[in-house]
Amino acid sequence: MKISYEQAGVSIDRGNSFVEVIGPLVRETFNENVLGGIGSFSGAFRMPKGLKNPVILGATDGVGTKLRLAIDAKRYDTIGQDLVAMCVNDLICNFATPLFFLDYYASSRLDVNVAKSVVSGIARGCKEANCALIGGETAEMPGLYAGGDFDLAGFAVGMAEEEEIDRRRFVKNGDLLLALPSSGLHSNGYSLARKVLFEHLKMRFDDALEGRKLIDILLEPTRIYVGDFLRLKPFINALAHITGGGLVENLPRILPQGLGAAIRKHHLRTPEIFYRIGEAVCEDEMYRSFNMGVGLVMVVSAENVAGVLENSDAFIIGEVVLNEGVVLE
Repeated sequence: MKISYEQAGVSIDRGNSFVEVIGPLVRETFNENVLGGIGSFSGAFRMPKGLKNPVILGATDGVGTKLRLAIDAKRYDTIGQDLVAMCVNDLICNFATPLFFLDYYASSRLDVNVAKSVVSGIARGCKEANCALIGGETAEMPGLYAGGDFDLAGFAVGMAEEEEIDRRRFVKNGDLLLALPSSGLHSNGYSLARKVLFEHLKMRFDDALEGRKLIDILLEPTRIYVGDFLRLKPFINALAHITGGGLVENLPRILPQGLGAAIRKHHLRTPEIFYRIGEAVCEDEMYRSFNMGVGLVMVVSAENVAGVLENSDAFIIGEVVLNEGVVLE
């Protein structure tokens, strides 16, 4: 008897069915610069005009073990936005406007309904970031994944003016640090959060915290800051996406030699979920593992602070100082 690919655990028909199902979701993200449709060997995108010295930038990321919670809770509709956010929020820190996005979805056995729900979140995130979902890859690998587990990776491409990419030269002593709030943990620190909340504190998905179920708080999708960036760009000297490493390790990436950041902890608007995790984690570790309620930090000259505050939900958390590193006061 001959053995088929289906008997080995991989279904070409399921893959084809999935492409048909997600077609309408993907096409909703298209704009006038997308060339062709779905199903070619690669995605094509016409380069926008208007930049003097255009440079292409790329960013890639996943969603970490937040995906474990989504799978365990059987909640698949928000994790796709996390995937987009983690990539496009990095791009804007180099003043790049996101253009297009691609995703990679790998599983033991493709569940079309689950995968469609994930892609719906990716498409929603792309529309919010004003970038097109021009391609992706779906792989069935029964030898590497088991049961209902799957993994995600995302890839975003943007464009910027060459002279605007390195923001450190625009930062000066006395600039103010303004934060845009996070929507929660975003997509970092979940291995630690899961260990504390579910193993140490013995909490459950349905436990209430500030009037919400714990699982709803933990799966709140990562905020996408592209719209904020485009609106506030004229006022901003530099941007830092607060991901793994927290404020302590991400802020130095945008500070020139000889300058540091003074952060006033009592100015932060830290949600209760961080305090609950902090019951079992030392403060230094919390600030290195989590965003503590800050999703994006903007370095702003004093004369531009009012313009930022009037056009966003930003708040002042500190300032640039003559020092190196980050000091939490």
